[in-house]
This record gives sequence, C-alpha cells and structure tokens, in this order.
Amino acid sequence: MPETAVADAATGVPLRELARRHGLTSSGRRLGLLEYSRKLWAYRHFIAAHAKAKTSSTLGNTNLGALWTVLTPALNAFVYYIIFGVVIGTRGGVANFIAYLCIGVFVFQFTQSSVQNGINAITGNLGLIRALHFPRASLPLSVALVEIRNFLTAMVVLLAIVIVKEPVNLEWLLIIPAIILQSIFNIGLALACARLGSKLRDVKQLIPFVMRFWLYGSAVLYPVTRFTEHLHGWKLFAVELNPLLVFIELYRHSLMENVTLAGSPTQLWIEAIIWSLVVGFAGFVYFWRGEKGYGRG
Repeated sequence: MPETAVADAATGVPLRELARRHGLTSSGRRLGLLEYSRKLWAYRHFIAAHAKAKTSSTLGNTNLGALWTVLTPALNAFVYYIIFGVVIGTRGGVANFIAYLCIGVFVFQFTQSSVQNGINAITGNLGLIRALHFPRASLPLSVALVEIRNFLTAMVVLLAIVIVKEPVNLEWLLIIPAIILQSIFNIGLALACARLGSKLRDVKQLIPFVMRFWLYGSAVLYPVTRFTEHLHGWKLFAVELNPLLVFIELYRHSLMENVTLAGSPTQLWIEAIIWSLVVGFAGFVYFWRGEKGYGRG
C-alpha cells in the first residue's frame, strides 16, 4: 500500500513542511521556466500529433487537400503580380520581378499564417484545455509546427519558380539558416499572440489590419529601393529594422543574383539573429507567465 501524507495537528508540523518532506507540490503552481521547458519537451509527441491532426482537419474536407498549402501563396503571388507588376508597374528595374515578388509573398505568408492561427491557439481549444492537463504552450507550438511544414512544402514550388531565371549556386544553402531563424521568430510570435488572443478577444479583429500594414511595410510587392527613394532619416531606419523585411531580403540575397538589398548581407544576418532570439525568447516567457490563467473564466 503506498504511503500517504496525513497532516496531524498534534505533531505541530506545518502543512508546507509536511508537503516538502513527501515531495508534494501545489497543483496550481506555475512551473519554473526550465522545468516548464523540460515538460514541453516531454510532450513533444503530443505536439507533433496535434499538429498532424490540425492539418488533417483543416484540409481534409477539401478536394485538393494539402495542395492548398502551395496553391494559396502561389495564387496570392499571381494576383499581386498582375496588379503591381503589370497594371501598376512597380517592378522598379528588377529583372526577375516574378521571383522577387514570389519570394516576398511566400516568406510573408509564412509569418502571417503563424500570427493568424496563433491568435486562436488557446481560444479555439478551450475544450481540450479544460479536459486535459498539459503545458498550454503545446498548442501554439503545434500551430507553429504546422506552418513550418507548410512553408517547407511551399519552398519546393518557390525554388521551381526562382530556378527559371536564376542559376543554382552554393548561396542557395543560406535559405536553411534563414528558415531556422524565421521559424524561431514565428514561434515567439505565435506564443505571444496566443496569450493576447486568450485575454483580449478583440485583438483577433485587428490582426488583418496589422498584417496588411506589415505587408506594405516589408517591400513584398515592390522593390526595397522605393523606401530609400521616399524615406530618409529615422523613418528609413525604422523601416529597415522591420524583421519581416530583413527575412525577406535574406531569402532574396540567397536565391537571386544582382538584387539590391536593404542593407549589407552581414547587417541583415545580424539583425535576423537578434530578432529571432529576442522575439523567440520573449514570446515564450510572455506565454509562460500566463500559464495558470488559460481556459479559466
């Protein structure tokens, strides 16, 4: 028969001390950051399974299924090319404007989907949260994992578009660290948005406007030289610090030749590393601090 800790008032031992002796902890206490991280790692199979189930439920009812992960950014790129490349004519001297535009659209879509789905990571799974005990960060992490898988699939199509006019060289391998850095950045965003979405339900309604503003400020649809032509001083400095602009420029630098960038490659890599580490860690800490409140109220 297992031993049971019973508080005996006659012994005069405080309950806290008695619990410590028998290895008992408060059921509602928040785990330390390292302990929480280890628990998340222990639930890695749950995160992967939840991500797979989420993908199946989202695309399982469509005829084309997972093909939509590729078609969505491709169709967006086609629409933007017709409007901005043909009708308005924003190519600005970029020889391979189709590849330039598609890189921007695909990379932006990666972060946009992480934000839009991350905002619902908690509110869309309240039944699961209230029924089972598990680290709540598993939910936004599974969202980020789904988007990473989708982006890797979309990258195959993107490379096929780029290779039409761009030669393959060793610099193409630079997209690997670029994907890793952007994935860390997206995970931090998904975690932060998940907590914001659980506390402030109206934030979800603002996300489309925020992402549209971010789209136009990231040189997705037109050359980055448009910023240097019309902005100066602190305004240009602020725009060039835009993390999505930095990531998009890194992909363009890796996959295209003779393309004008927002800064030197070294500067862009340093900024990308800083953004990834800061947003990734800050998003994780911000979500962890609200762990006890998810699913309540």
